[in-house]
Amino acid sequence: MALTTQRRFTTPGPDETVEELASRALPGEPLEAAVDRIKSWNLHIFAGRKPAGLLLGSDVVFVEPPLG
Repeated sequence: MALTTQRRFTTPGPDETVEELASRALPGEPLEAAVDRIKSWNLHIFAGRKPAGLLLGSDVVFVEPPLG
């Protein structure tokens, strides 16, 4: 059985903000656009979390859109 292609992802570093993660994961992308992309690809993190934008070390943060 062949392995399927998986979406690229990362995990946040200690006390890393979404801005820092977006800058690290999407270098060369304007920061605001990179943050918007990260948020749109990771609604499971950003839709209901309080405080908004809080990243946990256990989060799986997708850094590319859904495949297919």
